[in-house]
Formats: sequence, C-alpha cells, structure tokens
Amino acid sequence: MASKISIIGAGNVGGSLAQRLAEKGYADIVLLDIIEGLPQGKALDIIESAPILGFNSRITGTNSYRETANSDVVIITSGTNRKPGMTRDQLLKANVEIVSEVTGNIAKYSPDCIIIMVTNPVDAMTYLALKVSGFVPSRILGLSGVLDCARLCSFIAAELDVPVAEVSAYVLGEHGQNMVVIPRLAQVKGKPITKLLPQETINRLVERTINGGAEIISLLKTGSAFYAPSAAATRMVEAIILDKKEIMPCAAYLQGQYGIKDIVIGVPVKLGRGGIEQIVELELTDEEKKALASSAEAVKKLVATMKLG
Repeated sequence: MASKISIIGAGNVGGSLAQRLAEKGYADIVLLDIIEGLPQGKALDIIESAPILGFNSRITGTNSYRETANSDVVIITSGTNRKPGMTRDQLLKANVEIVSEVTGNIAKYSPDCIIIMVTNPVDAMTYLALKVSGFVPSRILGLSGVLDCARLCSFIAAELDVPVAEVSAYVLGEHGQNMVVIPRLAQVKGKPITKLLPQETINRLVERTINGGAEIISLLKTGSAFYAPSAAATRMVEAIILDKKEIMPCAAYLQGQYGIKDIVIGVPVKLGRGGIEQIVELELTDEEKKALASSAEAVKKLVATMKLG
C-alpha cells in the first residue's frame, strides 16, 4: 500500500512540491487549497505528465480536509508570502491564524501523521503547530537548514568551480537573519572552506546565504523562492517515508539539547519513519554556542508575540 502525503497550500511551493513527490512514485499525493479549482487544476496537470515521465502516483486536488485523512506526512505551505522589504517577523501576525486553523484540521483528520512546516517564519510556525496539534515533538519539524545549506553549498561550488555534490555544509539556528552559519563545517571533499577561501570571500558567501530568500524576492518582485524550498522539503519527506535515517538540519523542538529549552530552531536531526528519531548535538566552539543561544532567544521573542499562553 502506497504511503499518503498531503500538501496544504497549492501555491508555487505546494504545486512544485506535489510535482516532485509525484514523480518519485513512492506515495499518493493530496494537494489542498481553499481556492476552488486551483489544487484540482494543478493536480490534473501533474497527472497528465505521468505517461510522459512514467510514474504511477495518484494525485488528488481538493478543497476538503476529508481527502487528506490518514496521511503519513503533511506539509504545510499555506500562508502569506514574504514581499520585497518584508521580514519574516512581519509575516507572523498574518500567518498565525492560518497555520493554527490548518494544523487543527490536520490533527483532526490525520492524528498519526508527521507535520513538516514550510510556512514562514518557519521556526515560530513550527512551534505554533506543535502547541496547536498536541503532537509529540518528534512528529513536528520545519524546513530550515536543508534549504539554507543548499544555498550555501551552491554559492561555494560556484565560487570554487567544483561540483555541488562535493560540497557539504551546516547551517543552524533560526531560518532568517539570525541563522548560524559555521564556515569550519562547510567542506569541499572533506576539506574546510576556511583552508580554501580567504576570510573576506567566506564572509561574503555567509552574508549571501543569510539573505538568500530576500535576494530571490528582490529579483522576482512579485513572488518568493519555490524551486529550492520544494526540493528541500522533498528531501525531508523522502527521508521519512523511506525510513532513511538520514541526518540533516531541520527546525526542531529542543528540550535541553545544546543547552536550549522550549523553542524550535534549526539543528541536525536524524529523520526516519518516526519523524525526528534523534537530535544530533555537534561539538561547537564557545563562540558558536553563544551564536546559537542568541538565535534561539530571537525565536523566543518572536514566539512570545503570538501570546500562546
């Protein structure tokens, strides 16, 4: 029996995510949106590509949460998108109500699912979903480090003119201006970029990574990134559905790890069929620990404005 994945929000991220997952062929997909016709139209378009690409996934477009019932994984992409000049923090007020309603419906119809949050500000929204759903923390996670690391790796590969497959990196903390990029853990074939690039270049690449989403928004003018975010979310889903036990940085609820409690920030986790099966604690320098703690405090302040009680 095929796994079932539901995607809430049929915008650019949700639509491209549905396409990527359908083409993988290991799960049936439900694409939901409140706009009538939008998820149905995108689902039909994807279905019509199946004979060309040779996949057999079933794709359903719907406006009803009943169609999402008993999903194994649910990805939340719905919400207001960031506009030019807008910070992730400014998204908070508009998206709290949306994510609360969506999460409540998910918990009602798929009480045993794993939720992946994509909606920004993702750390705060993941925390909100955890509180609204009542799920154990291992079944709620957010898209952060997988995307941020991908951006950094692509910049490093371009700078050094090497294949992206040879580059690895770790980005922790908040998915936003307070993210913690650790250059010594960014490597090309196992060699740290601190030994390959001058500090000035590293600083430039780090700054570009931090502003990666804003750079795309400023270029698009009327939209935000969706190709890389949907690819990153696909990788997370695949690790869960196929029980890969793969370690990747995701927004996760900490309960004392890294000396941080009761907040969601990006850290390395092992992903498998149970969701977050382990939070991996890297050995950080005192300076890196301080930066991570500061990032966590920034998210806590943001969460406090939601007045969750």
